[in-house]
Amino acid sequence: MADEQRVLSAWYQGRWWLYLLLPLAWLLQLLACLRRWWLQSRAQPLAASVIVVGNIAIGGTGKTPLIIVLARHLVAQGYKPGVISRGYGGRAPHYPFDVTSLSDPAHSGDEPLLIAMETQCPVVVGSDRIKSAERLIQKFGCDVILSDDGLQHYRLARQFEICVVDGRRQMGNGFCMPAGPLRESPERLLSVDCVVVNGEEPLQTKSVDAVAHMILKPTAWKRVGSDYDGVCQAAVGDQPWNTEDAAVISAITGIGNPQRFFDTLATLGLKVDGRAFADHHAFSPADLAFVGDSPLVMTAKDAVKCRNFARPDWWYLAVEAQIDKVFWETLDNFLENNNE
Repeated sequence: MADEQRVLSAWYQGRWWLYLLLPLAWLLQLLACLRRWWLQSRAQPLAASVIVVGNIAIGGTGKTPLIIVLARHLVAQGYKPGVISRGYGGRAPHYPFDVTSLSDPAHSGDEPLLIAMETQCPVVVGSDRIKSAERLIQKFGCDVILSDDGLQHYRLARQFEICVVDGRRQMGNGFCMPAGPLRESPERLLSVDCVVVNGEEPLQTKSVDAVAHMILKPTAWKRVGSDYDGVCQAAVGDQPWNTEDAAVISAITGIGNPQRFFDTLATLGLKVDGRAFADHHAFSPADLAFVGDSPLVMTAKDAVKCRNFARPDWWYLAVEAQIDKVFWETLDNFLENNNE
């Protein structure tokens, strides 16, 4: 962690020209604050509780595993949760669009499809989150709406905000775009109900009261092919491929922070030839022709886009989000008080 932080700091220090963009970053930060005030003053509450899961930094932070474990927790508590999402990487024939485990990722986007497969909860995608939420309420009877990547969608009234922070990258250089990686200033963390740090690293931003840590624990290897959807093939400690023929295996990923996946594979003792694609990349057989007949591993998010042309020796690593007890206590207190 310390080495990575030094590398990150060196990256910013070596790009002195970013400081030339600070006036523009300050202007955009001011506009973001005005936009937030304007939209929040006109937001209309819905006939269901709204829990927003988002971030203030660009790039992947681990929101999807958190959404999945949140939905499962709500079901276990007797609620009827539904998920709304923009559906990045997909183009549906119409909006709002209902996502099921059989949906085409080209229509739904990869993350909404993965959420639908893992939770069996109603999922609706569309740019108008209010219409999507109303559809969940009216068609499916949902009483809790989980808004995926919705922190900056202030037209949607919300009762509980969760901001996910990547433990390694944190706030970067602390500047808003285009001088840094932030959508809003670090002070935004002071107004959310809970900050969830993806990783064991301490949150570097001061004065934030409710902070929990989330660890993505690998649980199993599963075959990518559609014939094996959701079927556990091997425990994570075992390797379902022939290790004698695959001392080094191929690994691909199209997530916001690909290095995190490759590091996870290294902790499992795997030597991989890793190739990173753009976030939400729509994989095709041609992209993976380099693998040949060798084993290939990927994330669950990648697998939903490869399942229709996967080979028998392609696997994805299933993970489960484990979150500090303080997070569940904070959430359950909100749910109890919100329903009084």
